[in-house]
Amino acid sequence: MRKIFLSTLILGIVLFNSCLFARNGPLKTSVVNHQQSPSYGDAIIVGSIGEASNLIPILASDSASHEIAGLVYNGLLKYDANLNLTGDLAKSWEISKDGLEITFHLRKGVRWHDGKPFTAKDVLFTYKLMVDPKTPTPYAADFTEVKRAEAPDDYTFKVYYKRPFAPGLASWTLSILPKHLLAGKDITKSPLIRHPIGTGPYRFKEWIPGQKIVLEYNPDYFEGRPYINWYVSRVIPDSATLFLELKAGGIDYMSLTPIQYKRQTNTSWFRQNFRKYSYLASSYTYLGYNLRCPLFKDKRVRQAISYAINKKEIIDGVLLGLGEIATGPYKPGMWAYNPNVKRYPYNPQLAKKLLAEAGWRDTDGDGILDKNGRPFVFTIITNQGNLMRLNAAQIIQYRLAQIGIKVKIRVIEWAAFIRQFIDKRRFEATILGWTIPPEPDLYDVWHSSKDVPGGLNFIGYHNTEVDKLIEEARNSFDMNERKRCYYRIQEILAEEQPYTFLYIPDALPIVHVRFHGIKPAPAGISYNFIKWYVPKAMQRYSFVP
Repeated sequence: MRKIFLSTLILGIVLFNSCLFARNGPLKTSVVNHQQSPSYGDAIIVGSIGEASNLIPILASDSASHEIAGLVYNGLLKYDANLNLTGDLAKSWEISKDGLEITFHLRKGVRWHDGKPFTAKDVLFTYKLMVDPKTPTPYAADFTEVKRAEAPDDYTFKVYYKRPFAPGLASWTLSILPKHLLAGKDITKSPLIRHPIGTGPYRFKEWIPGQKIVLEYNPDYFEGRPYINWYVSRVIPDSATLFLELKAGGIDYMSLTPIQYKRQTNTSWFRQNFRKYSYLASSYTYLGYNLRCPLFKDKRVRQAISYAINKKEIIDGVLLGLGEIATGPYKPGMWAYNPNVKRYPYNPQLAKKLLAEAGWRDTDGDGILDKNGRPFVFTIITNQGNLMRLNAAQIIQYRLAQIGIKVKIRVIEWAAFIRQFIDKRRFEATILGWTIPPEPDLYDVWHSSKDVPGGLNFIGYHNTEVDKLIEEARNSFDMNERKRCYYRIQEILAEEQPYTFLYIPDALPIVHVRFHGIKPAPAGISYNFIKWYVPKAMQRYSFVP
């Protein structure tokens, strides 16, 4: 991505083809009655370091795409403020006593953004699309558990499972796609990739590559039209530049870095003009090893690297204490989290011992370990725009040098990073992160069957016991049995270290003070975005034809 500065935004005007938003004059936050009724209008300008890649959500694996698609599409179900499943396109549902059948009763009167009616035929079509081997989606596994599905009428959808399937209900948070626009066509070439048409609270307006994506409110949304008229995602692939835009008025909402949160926003001006939030994120950051690379095939090497990395140093130095050490794919507080797995406290002497056992020694006295004539040198790749990952990589580089491993660091623009390196397995090691969903199923990332082109098991991890445990956990409704499986999986991952689990960061969003209706909850702050509003006196942008 290019670093593009939209000076029109800083000056107060955003040009959208044949229309524009104009600022309504100076913002006077101190005189506003915060108890007044919600008002329609205004725009929210959201800063993003990564650009969306594909706005058909079943084809996308990056968060930037899903953030946009989540406002355009709906699932049958969604998560509420407390991370409980609730109705979305489905107003209600029933599960048979044996857990093998789910009947969804759909909302009536819902329309696609092009005016066509939404029916159960769209849900059945989406299901068939998910299980079609020609659909290049990394999310098909949940739907291959379905024995059959049917739409007996326009507002009923029934699904029958081959066997008990615990993640089955949660899988129907899947975005439902329009049959009338995709049936009989190659989804990988669909215009919906860049011009989505959904049933959601916002309709697609435009996408200027490298600059912005614009959404406008859906006046016919079944839950009531959103209060905020326009959602604009600006692409600024550098957190420092993003922060300058925040201060200059070019964006309203971004995720702060720890230094921005603790030091750079701790002023009376920021307190008057913005609200900051802090809570443990539902995500973790890791150093992942390409297990096809000969350097990382021996688990003693991976364990040694984990011992050689001072994770507390990363949390204190990079996150300024705003996070926790990660020990596996879950975070503390989740029912599936195992607090008793093997830990890797900083221990460079033990790291050296393990490397020596694996045959790595400095035989030529150059300070770099070698084996069979090969020096221990590798490259960590990470994405542009995430300073925390880069700083973590630099600390790892320094610590590994102390035990005789030379690390190079390469920072790559986001789209190329995903498409040309991660998806094609063209890396030795990478620093990346995963979202931690409320449903703890690990199939898509850790099952060996997902080690395929476009799959999420891009490090190439294979373990027959882990595969078996993942399958057992998915096919049981017994919470104690599922917990046993997930606890054991975490023990195996902790022993084998296919990732060095680094940290769980705090989420640090900042939002302009004019936005009201924000209610922090276990789900974060954006779960109720359609209820956010700006009082009339504080509105900043208006539509000018």
